[in-house]
Amino acid sequence: MIQRFQFGQMLPTESVVLSLPVAGSPVPFLTPEGTGWRYDMAPEDVIYGLGEMVRGMNKRGWHYCANNSDEPHHTEDKQSLYGAHNFLLVSGGTGRPTFGVFIDFAGPVEYDIGYTDEEILTFRTSEPDYDLYLITGEGPADICRELRRLTGRSYIPPKWAFGLAQSRWGYQCEADIRAVAQGYRENNLPLDMICMDIDYMANFADFTVNQERFPDLAGLAAGMKSQGIHLVPIIDAGIRADDKDETCREGLERDYFCKKEDGTPFVAAVWPGEAYFADFLRPEVRSWFGGRYRALTELGIDGFWNDMNEPALFYTPDRLKAAVQRAAELGAKGNLDMYAFSELQQLINGLSNNPDDYRSFYHLVDDQPVRHDRVHNLYGGNMTRAAGEALQALRPDRRTLLYSRSSFIGSHRYGGIWLGDNDSSWAQLRENIHQMASVQMCGFLYTGADLGGFGGDTTPDLVMRWLEFGIFTPLMRNHSALGTRNQEYYRFEKWIPSIRNLLNLRMALLPYLYSEFMKAALGDGLYFRPLAFDYPGDAMARQVEDQLLLGEGLMVAPVCTQNAAGRYVYLPEPMKLLRLRSVDDFDTELMPAGHHYIPCALNEVLLFLRPGCLVPVARPACCVAELDETPFTFWSYPVEGSPCTYRMYSDDGVGTDYDRPEHWRTLKAGTGQ
Repeated sequence: MIQRFQFGQMLPTESVVLSLPVAGSPVPFLTPEGTGWRYDMAPEDVIYGLGEMVRGMNKRGWHYCANNSDEPHHTEDKQSLYGAHNFLLVSGGTGRPTFGVFIDFAGPVEYDIGYTDEEILTFRTSEPDYDLYLITGEGPADICRELRRLTGRSYIPPKWAFGLAQSRWGYQCEADIRAVAQGYRENNLPLDMICMDIDYMANFADFTVNQERFPDLAGLAAGMKSQGIHLVPIIDAGIRADDKDETCREGLERDYFCKKEDGTPFVAAVWPGEAYFADFLRPEVRSWFGGRYRALTELGIDGFWNDMNEPALFYTPDRLKAAVQRAAELGAKGNLDMYAFSELQQLINGLSNNPDDYRSFYHLVDDQPVRHDRVHNLYGGNMTRAAGEALQALRPDRRTLLYSRSSFIGSHRYGGIWLGDNDSSWAQLRENIHQMASVQMCGFLYTGADLGGFGGDTTPDLVMRWLEFGIFTPLMRNHSALGTRNQEYYRFEKWIPSIRNLLNLRMALLPYLYSEFMKAALGDGLYFRPLAFDYPGDAMARQVEDQLLLGEGLMVAPVCTQNAAGRYVYLPEPMKLLRLRSVDDFDTELMPAGHHYIPCALNEVLLFLRPGCLVPVARPACCVAELDETPFTFWSYPVEGSPCTYRMYSDDGVGTDYDRPEHWRTLKAGTGQ
């Protein structure tokens, strides 16, 4: 059941697709406290949700702020990351309530979940105008399903988007792209996508192509596609301030950019230097900006990633001028004491993403000016909406790959997300596992992290362990930053055979993974979920955060500790262990419920089959388009000799007629390997 409570007159977010009457007070379970709300937690209560935040699946013990932030360092002290996902799921222990709370609000929301007082949860919005939705159901999974019924069906990408994406900031010309494709094909490593960062643009301007570096992007895209590889270029939020640039000129002529209080266009610097920012909260601006993607779709591009759309701001001209002037004054002193040097540091550090700059420009909402910081969390998601709606029109009845860095609940209808600019660390691998479950609760099914880490130099063991989890995530992308160690998988020569086995395992399992994704998308379910969702009465399952249930039949338990030769696993029920070295080379063992230490070499994956479940396995291929889904072999765990069955979803992976009954079939196997 969903109850809507209205407070004040909220700014529209369009997060909700279901029209509900306003319920009368009081709000169940919650107590008003000041300008916000309070919930008294019991020790056994688990607090899920908040999507893309740090500190585990259980959010108890820290304070958070839903305020989309360009924050590449995802350390435990951070309170905000790239997404604002205002959904809390309180999973009560025995005799305690289980319910969800969705705060439909465009600005910052602060949460204190046992930080000030370990037994008290509080949250409050920065303004008193919002809608609050109280969701109850049969359990956590049902509550998440109700949230999606409220906020809409999750985005569905093309099937080829479930193959491997290779990305790097630094593929600077056609030769670099061709070399990546060649490196994968020569080493018999499956590959479906090569992502193009800002290097392909002319002067870092959106919807342009550097003709010297990429003289024939259409030919390159066609050539790659003939190998089963799709090019996926980046689009940034800032529009290069250049009256010779068509996008800039049109935006100025049509008055489509955000403005300062005096009515002049707001200017801030990002990759191209000074830039304007489209007012994505206006429908006509979204339509215009989304239509600009045609410049690339006409060249054969059928996938995009949107970036820098919090929006990230390097500096504003006025702030830079003042900082340079003050720095010169400090520099003239010569001998800087601690306080003067600290001021100098703050001048530089305070240039980027300065809160005062976010308070200095405006949007038009229903023809009324609204200061940006009041609707900040809607910006990136509406950029995704602009692209998503336009691409549906530009490529009718065909899916386009689209994922974004910044998001809010509601933008999950238009595209997926990746988990932002992480770093090459074991802590980030563990956080990837935590966040995968959390963002899925908020509707973002097509998601993944930068495998191997974006910033810093990765290591072969981290690459292997991260890939052992990444082969199960819907978005499987290897991405790294300019100046870091090259981490394309063929660079790790010693480990190429093992990496090949892992990537082939992804391809072999793709019929199951894609089917479970589509079940989750079409049925408002979850692809990944915590153990406690399926074993609510198991106190130990409520504490496990580094194992995830995947669809109806599997549990994944990645090794995410450096130098570990295995790991402890908790099984809430008997399961069948597959210790996989390749799709054809694995050991099996029937394991009872309970705690187990399981050895796991660096070239192995631990995968668990649940009782009565059947998993179809295909023969590997070099790309998704070459995958032959018939005939299957099967991995199964029969119970008491009864045959296992699997209800499988399979379509052409391109069209949008998702609900046709012929996409479903039932697979049967009397015995399994």
